[in-house]
Amino acid sequence: MKKAFFTRRHWLVLLLFGLVGQIAWSVENMYFNLFVFETVAPDLDTVTLMVQLSGVAATVTTLVAGTFSDKCGNRRSFISIGYLIWGVTVAIFGMISTERVAALTGTDAARALALTLGITVAADCVMTVFGSTANDAAFNAWVTDNTAASFRGKVEGVLSILPLIAMLIVAGGFGMLVEGIGYQGLFLGLGAVISLCGLAGLFFLQDSAALEKKGSLSDIVYGFRPGVIRQNPALYVTLLIVGVYGVACQIFMPYLIIYMKTYLGFSVLEYSVVFGAAILIGAGINLPLTALSDRHSKARLLYPAAGALALGLFFMYLCRFSSKTVLLLVFGGAGLLMITGYIFVSALCGALVRDYTPVGDAGKLQGIRMIFSVLIPMLVGPMIGNAINKAANIPLPDLGSADVMTTEYIPAPGIFLAAALTALVVLALVPVLLHVQKMQKEQ
Repeated sequence: MKKAFFTRRHWLVLLLFGLVGQIAWSVENMYFNLFVFETVAPDLDTVTLMVQLSGVAATVTTLVAGTFSDKCGNRRSFISIGYLIWGVTVAIFGMISTERVAALTGTDAARALALTLGITVAADCVMTVFGSTANDAAFNAWVTDNTAASFRGKVEGVLSILPLIAMLIVAGGFGMLVEGIGYQGLFLGLGAVISLCGLAGLFFLQDSAALEKKGSLSDIVYGFRPGVIRQNPALYVTLLIVGVYGVACQIFMPYLIIYMKTYLGFSVLEYSVVFGAAILIGAGINLPLTALSDRHSKARLLYPAAGALALGLFFMYLCRFSSKTVLLLVFGGAGLLMITGYIFVSALCGALVRDYTPVGDAGKLQGIRMIFSVLIPMLVGPMIGNAINKAANIPLPDLGSADVMTTEYIPAPGIFLAAALTALVVLALVPVLLHVQKMQKEQ
């Protein structure tokens, strides 16, 4: 039986592994893209492909690793060793360059560029395999193992803020670090931190006393079984909402910093301040909001949460001012509204998924969660976003001599409008969830 409380040790594990993991994912989602765009080639097609294949790698890995962690009755080793290797792969990523590839292969500039783009995509997938094993599969299962419905909303509220804190650190501080020490120094330092986190986990991370060895490799397909779906309808409707929300976010998120730097013309300091203020205030607003979910219907709270997300995105789409000061203020305000909704929807959905995850089956169901939270969003979202960017065909400022491998266009404002419209679909799915919840209680 699960403990009815969350100890200081639990909070330490949650904050350390949760924050370091989210910083690593934020770097992958934001700075790996910017690294390719600025140091290899301004090619949004490669950025889009990298995001999509990373989503596939993350989902397949989580299906397998989550099932293995159930079968072994062990989250601790998967988390700790996974973080150790994850850090090494992040450090290696920063060593990739067209010049190194050309020197090692002895090829001409055009072929070296093509090889470098391929290597960055492959390296990102390798990094994702270890990150998903440690974080998506094992760490998320550990959180489910060690929480109960009575306080899960509070825990999930903190978890949902960690990605925003990570984004604040990454978008703000890391931007300045890149200017100071370069991408190679940044990725080397971050990789060391991730590996040290894994090393620490070997000494103080503990599994739930209730965790037992359970299942077999055939459980990789457990979450796809019709009988499991019929027994847990509220879980799968919630996952559908997670998928729609995720698509909305992935339409614009991979291109957000590139958009602010190129289309809006923000400097590193300017977009860091805008990002930082929106995240800090949004996180502060969400702490009391997420606590409400332990006392009120999480499903009904999705109405204001998704509404704020959609409205914020719509205002971001409308932001076009000649005055930089006005643009900074208005885009920052729109971003604050978007971030507030973003965190709230994430926290509510995360808590609902854990509430409806059958006891003892957390590991084998992490892969299904990843299909809706990562695979579908990261395949569909960037495809929509990049199609909008291509159609708008806004030229890259000061491109200079264009290479045939580059796309020569930058992110367009339309990605925010498309994301806002997609977020509104969540509102249409909430009544379905409420109906399923009612039916499940009556059974």
